[in-house]
Amino acid sequence: MTDNVDRAANRALRARFDDVFGQYQQLRSGLDELQTRLTELRVTERSDDGQVTATVNARGELVSIELDPSIYRNRDARALSAKITATVRRASAEATAKTQELVAGYLPADSGTADFLRTGDFGALLGRADSVLRRSE
Repeated sequence: MTDNVDRAANRALRARFDDVFGQYQQLRSGLDELQTRLTELRVTERSDDGQVTATVNARGELVSIELDPSIYRNRDARALSAKITATVRRASAEATAKTQELVAGYLPADSGTADFLRTGDFGALLGRADSVLRRSE
């Protein structure tokens, strides 16, 4: 009887290992493609009046900014500064959303990394490890 139980447990463990290993192989094989896509990702946003165009990369870092010559008609530096800031922020927010979307396609939906990208909560990165440690105590 014990042999049957051990064999069944071993089969279940082996099936779980095969599943986890398959997920890992899928993730690993897609990382090069993901890295390329993230490196190439650019998001461009324009201000409502079209005077400011900002382009950012996957991290939301400013790559370029273009100012339409019509900005010189209105010499309000504060308004222009606010317009540039708002346009860059919109581009960065969109880049963050697109990065999350790209990465989500390569990670299991319940992974701590996916949660971290979605929420910015560092606790999500350690959630699975924390739960394993709690069970072993």
